[in-house]
Order: sequence, then C-alpha cells, then structure tokens
Amino acid sequence: MARIAAVCISEQKGTKKHDVREGVLKEDYGLVGDSHAKDGNHRQLSLLSMTSVEKMRKMGVDVGPGDFAENLTVEGEELVLYELPIGQRLCVGKDIVLEVTQIGKTCHDRCEIFKQVGTCVMPVEGIFTRVIKGGTVKAGDSVSLCDTSTASCCNCRPKP
Repeated sequence: MARIAAVCISEQKGTKKHDVREGVLKEDYGLVGDSHAKDGNHRQLSLLSMTSVEKMRKMGVDVGPGDFAENLTVEGEELVLYELPIGQRLCVGKDIVLEVTQIGKTCHDRCEIFKQVGTCVMPVEGIFTRVIKGGTVKAGDSVSLCDTSTASCCNCRPKP
C-alpha cells in the first residue's frame, strides 16, 4: 500500500519546502502554513512520488522530499500518481479525501534542478489536488484510490 513519506511546507513561494512530518489539511484550502495554500484554488496541494525523486537521484542530483516544492511525497510503486485521471479521489489516512485536479505543470522559470541536469520530474510527474475533506496528515499515513461505487471507500462517497 502507498504511504505518505513526507509532509512538506514552505513559508515563501519560490523556495524549497521542508519536511514537517505532520500537518493539517483544510477543506478547500490546502496545507495550513504552506505558502501555496489558497481558498478555492484548484492547485491546493501538490504530490510527487518517491519513485520520481529516485529518478532524479539516479541522474546525480542530491534531492529529497520537498525539493520539488511538493507538499506530500508518496512512497509505494503500486500508485502511479501521474497516471491518475482528473477527478480521481484519493483517501489519505482515515479521514482525508483529495481530488486530482491537474497532472504536471508548466515550468515558466527553470528550477535549479533543471539547470543542473536539463530536466525535472515535477512538471510531468507531479500532481495537484483539491482538499475535499481535511484532517491531520502525517508521514506513514496510507494513500489509496477512493472507489465511490462501493461501501469500502473512506469518506468520499455521497452521504445518504
């Protein structure tokens, strides 16, 4: 099962994020304390897989969680984030529900990683979500696909 490897924030835009191990996701806002959180924004939270981070390490770049400005770093090869469809919901831990709103992003100003090796994974493999149902997120929390057609889904299925 996929799990949260890191919970990362930055106090200012344009800087690397640092791992705080635990944070609060606020519904329709993002990660409390992060400079990118914003009411109503479709890119409230960014996620990147450890597999993507490892890809860059193999190219000789000394990087880790938060270096790509992602809020949640996810480990577990069975969940390929950038292959998820827009609208897919993710259950995180026991209560949190996220909805995929964007895959990748346009990188207008090339980051330091790109300048170093000529490529970067975040514009292609990073994803963005809205926070549908908030709560406390921490390293080690499970991450799974929500299945709204069954009763096995966390809290994303419609209430009767």
